[in-house]
Amino acid sequence: MSSGKKIFLAKFWRRVKTTVVSLAILQSVATTLPVSAQTDTESVVTISYTELLANVKENRVQKIDLESNGLAAEAVLKDGGRRVRVDLIARDGNTELMKALRENGVDTAVKAPQQPTLIWQLVSTFFVPMLLIFILLMVLRRLSNAPGGPGQTLSFGKTKARFSPEAKTGIMFEDVAGIDTAKEELQEVVTFLKQPDRFTAVGAKIPKGVLLIGPPGTGKTLLAKAIAGEAGVPFFSLSGSEFVEMFVGVGASRVRDLFQKAKDNAPCIIFIDEIDAVGRQRGSGIGGGNDEREQTLNQMLTEMDGFQGNSGVIVVAATNRPDVLDSALLRPGRFDRQIMVDYPDYKGRQEILKVHARNKKLEESISIESIARRTTGFAGADLANLLNEAAILAARRYKEAIGELEIADAIDRVTIGLSMKPMLDNSKKRIIAYHEVGHALAMTLLKNASLLDKVTIIPRSGGVGGFAKWVPNEEEGLESRSQILDRITVTLGGRAAEEVVFGDDEITKGAVGDLQEVARLTRLMVTQLGMSSLGLGALESESGEVFLGRNMMPQNDYSIKMGDRIDREIRQIAKSCYEIAKRLVAENRDLCDRLVDILLDVETLDGEEFRKIVEEYTQIPEKKTVAVKF
Repeated sequence: MSSGKKIFLAKFWRRVKTTVVSLAILQSVATTLPVSAQTDTESVVTISYTELLANVKENRVQKIDLESNGLAAEAVLKDGGRRVRVDLIARDGNTELMKALRENGVDTAVKAPQQPTLIWQLVSTFFVPMLLIFILLMVLRRLSNAPGGPGQTLSFGKTKARFSPEAKTGIMFEDVAGIDTAKEELQEVVTFLKQPDRFTAVGAKIPKGVLLIGPPGTGKTLLAKAIAGEAGVPFFSLSGSEFVEMFVGVGASRVRDLFQKAKDNAPCIIFIDEIDAVGRQRGSGIGGGNDEREQTLNQMLTEMDGFQGNSGVIVVAATNRPDVLDSALLRPGRFDRQIMVDYPDYKGRQEILKVHARNKKLEESISIESIARRTTGFAGADLANLLNEAAILAARRYKEAIGELEIADAIDRVTIGLSMKPMLDNSKKRIIAYHEVGHALAMTLLKNASLLDKVTIIPRSGGVGGFAKWVPNEEEGLESRSQILDRITVTLGGRAAEEVVFGDDEITKGAVGDLQEVARLTRLMVTQLGMSSLGLGALESESGEVFLGRNMMPQNDYSIKMGDRIDREIRQIAKSCYEIAKRLVAENRDLCDRLVDILLDVETLDGEEFRKIVEEYTQIPEKKTVAVKF
């Protein structure tokens, strides 16, 4: 809204308020006039109807004035001219009183109805409508200030983007840690905005769009704030869902309005968060798409790279679902740069933890490097939440600083769930202890399995009775066949321990999640990774999005006979791994019993303590580390 329009509205509201106050004063004066105009010095006494009738019959009434509505009368008595007032009986028409008045010759008159004063007429004519109009305008004004309120009807097609002329986000590139590659790419965009002549001199064009792609919590929005803060140019920010309304054409109108304002303030940045809300593939899926969203997307495509250019306007968008975006939106000329903002590596996690630990009190024994090693796969938001949870636990335990125990408990709380009270049922507790020891023992004795971090029988929220957790591997996505087989064996170790110790009849349902993971891994090996006797070949593809026109179920490119062979191969892999797990437990039965007794006593063992106990009975193989790089 322009400054001139704001001044006009302010003056208008001031005049309305002045008018209303003046009319209120006039009304108060008018209502008091009938009372002040009354100049009768004699007091009027009220008497009953019967007493008045008796006075009339006894010829003591000199004059009587009847109200026009017949409900009251004022009489002047002969003795001293005293005035009296009486309420009449209107139901019978006061026939007896009228007869007595005629018989005694009393001067009778009817009062004309009292007319309101001129001022009162003016007030009643203008003040009440003005008051109603004022109330209505105030309601509409309040509704118009509310987001999405009815008062915005006239500005329905206007953009809802937040505009900052100087982009004072308070975030600079030095405040963004752990994603150095993305920062380097975006620093070039900032240089484009600050020094465009440096690039145009050699024929380079300013990129029209930058798409930030990455999982949730990795810092995409934070990077956009840093771009605006570093460049110091006008900044528009909004979410993709703010374009789309229930009425077709509104989103396209908002896109036009947004880009027009951006061109008027060029050079500038437009940041669209969650662009997949408006940029989904067109004309696909059940029902053939959405008209409003598709028209909005068409308008955005035209504005970014259409017949008319938008020089000086850079669109920065963020999404964690690039697979659903329309291909026309991703091509060069619209989003020239597609920057992957992935999970931070070990060094990146250290930098992020240092940033979030600035306002946290940590004990001197706390090692940022140790926390970074134990949080593989954590995004920046996860690391911030981890330190916050640790701080909450420290405050709850009345500690002045965050200790190692709070860090460990916070990691478990974030990854697995909130710890519950220990179980009191010894029989159930012993079964869970054998189950978790089976996992931990297989993890420790298998050469290609991950390193054990901790094993516990303290239950967690969500129905978790206990867990055996391994230390995450930085190269977890580059697992070999031997590593996957050992992972399946470790997953079946709990079920194997239950069968070896308690027998087939006492096997519990605690391995339901383990069996689902085994089914997933074995099917992946056979049908997609070519790690079985069926040879090389991807027999199945990943399931797609049915609402994007893709298949709901995996595409099976094989015959029924091949399907039977796949099922047999999956069962064979799972069976062989299960036999290995049972053999490990059976051969180390005494070790299992001792580990269970210790676990029942202390309830939690970290990986180092567990390995020391195992080394007293058998030799632990040296773990193979993954060093494959592509």
